[in-house]
Amino acid sequence: MKNSSGSYPILDNINSPDDVRELSKSQLPALAKELREFLTETVSQSGGHFSAGLGTVELTVALHYVFHTPADQLVWDVGHQAYPHKILTGRKDRMTTIRTKGGVSAFPKRAESKYDAFGVGHSSTSISAALGMAIASELKGDDQQMVAIIGDGSITGGMAYEAMNHAGALDANVLVILNDNDMSISPPVGAMSNYLTKVLSSKLYSSMRKESKKVLSKMPSVWELARKTEEHMKGMIVPGTLFEELGFNYIGPIDGHDIEMLVSTLENLKHISGPRFLHIVTKKGKGYAPAEKDPLAYHGVPAFDPSKNSLPKSAPSPHPTYTQVFGQWLCDMAAQDEKLLGITPAMREGSGLVEFSKQYPKRYFDVAIAEQHAVTLAAGQACQGAKPVVAIYSTFLQRAYDQLIHDVAIQNLDVLFAIDRAGLVGPDGPTHAGSFDYSYLRCIPNMVVMAPADENEARQMLYTGYLYSGPVAVRYPRGKGPGIKVVEAMQELPIGIAEMCQRGRKIAILAWGSMVAPAKIVAEKLNATVVNMRFIKPLDTDLILDVASSHNMLVTIEENVIAGGAGSAVNEYLQQQKVLIPILNLGLPDSFVDQGSREELLSLCGLDADSVLAQIKTYLA
Repeated sequence: MKNSSGSYPILDNINSPDDVRELSKSQLPALAKELREFLTETVSQSGGHFSAGLGTVELTVALHYVFHTPADQLVWDVGHQAYPHKILTGRKDRMTTIRTKGGVSAFPKRAESKYDAFGVGHSSTSISAALGMAIASELKGDDQQMVAIIGDGSITGGMAYEAMNHAGALDANVLVILNDNDMSISPPVGAMSNYLTKVLSSKLYSSMRKESKKVLSKMPSVWELARKTEEHMKGMIVPGTLFEELGFNYIGPIDGHDIEMLVSTLENLKHISGPRFLHIVTKKGKGYAPAEKDPLAYHGVPAFDPSKNSLPKSAPSPHPTYTQVFGQWLCDMAAQDEKLLGITPAMREGSGLVEFSKQYPKRYFDVAIAEQHAVTLAAGQACQGAKPVVAIYSTFLQRAYDQLIHDVAIQNLDVLFAIDRAGLVGPDGPTHAGSFDYSYLRCIPNMVVMAPADENEARQMLYTGYLYSGPVAVRYPRGKGPGIKVVEAMQELPIGIAEMCQRGRKIAILAWGSMVAPAKIVAEKLNATVVNMRFIKPLDTDLILDVASSHNMLVTIEENVIAGGAGSAVNEYLQQQKVLIPILNLGLPDSFVDQGSREELLSLCGLDADSVLAQIKTYLA
């Protein structure tokens, strides 16, 4: 606990997991308490992921105490819960820089620390990664422990089960820990359950189980009876039959905040070979009352005052975010057409579907963290005449690319993709940036791809995409637009037709989506033409030929990688038409853009107005 001088008596002396392992077991609860207080103190200053880390404090301490990290390797799924891990692994003094430019990464990152065994950010990857590491380690003859820590949300992803199925078949030496913070600690997770867990995770039980299998397997009828009896007995006291069937030795559920129990169980499991599955139950937001009461609100937080029981409220804005524009449009459109169905892969709040889920619960489908399923589900619905709208982040749609092509586009099905967080997202860094969707969408036959320049255009494009017969994507950035008033009346836009914003001389700037606003600022200073291109696919080829024939130079600007993006589409078309004109393509670089504020990153990539102007002048010179 933090003392009166403002220091942490135990935590202040922890600079690596080696220091944790020097402590006595009796000191671990005090370390956990200090770690939780330090986490609250630092995140309240910097903002960031909060409630998930509060729930894994005891687990993190126990893991580093029992396992010899970094020789033994921990793979955190997604990484929201890894802040305590970062604190114990040498980054304690830099935690207030988390998610800032040049600061500590929001997620485990191999380049940042030898204790970050695998870079994460998307869900359901930890078991596959840990299994791969275990296989490679065994082939080298190393005696390492590989531990995957996965949450109850991430384990809904199909990839987790693919990995467990493989691990069980290989009899691989990997430990999977399910951090279950969705269920309350019910009566079975008490003294009797803890006793049973100690028995089930003990060397004696494990060796008896292994040897009895060898003996009884030679007597098929007796072996089958013994196997069914074991499953029946374990099924009565623990919900682990599924994991046992996948080939895992299932242990739990146990109280994930009982550090003594965690340490003794992990020490037992450390000496058991083969695939093991430990189920722990934790409370998200543990130790900070407001976060315990509302863990969702405290999942990702701005800077806040921990002495107050609420997060700071931002001043009301007269302009909605793009996400809010989508959420309102979805409800309005659903009121007009009962065929509309809304789908989200576990991103109801982030994608703006809260109100829709309340107003139209039977037409709302949260498929959990299963992007592939979300897209094919929409394809199936479209086959029966429904009008599905898939609300998804750009970075997460990447996980369903095969389904997008094979199940939707090839069949030319009527599915609308509302793609949020397109382009640079800021503090969450490269794992969450939507940098590639222009490139990976425009190469798919039958796709129509749009990008709104402002809030009102977003509403009209969603309406246009909904009316279109075939697959359509409307992609928009995180946060607010330029502040254009949203018109309630919906108007269909002509497919593939751009908008001439202003006519100038010599230079024509072709801009898409979020880049239209800075393009207009630059054009005023250069007396240049500005075109809001609106469509990445199909392109307005007539307008492109018009400006190419009447200007000395073209500039394309997009918040997408230049490689294969919208500017590349313009280059390809003009080359096909044998039109020779200097073209400057501006967009995201051929590199992963690190974390920082969205404004900082746009400037870093040369996509703010001043940088665009400077690049055009340099090109002309």
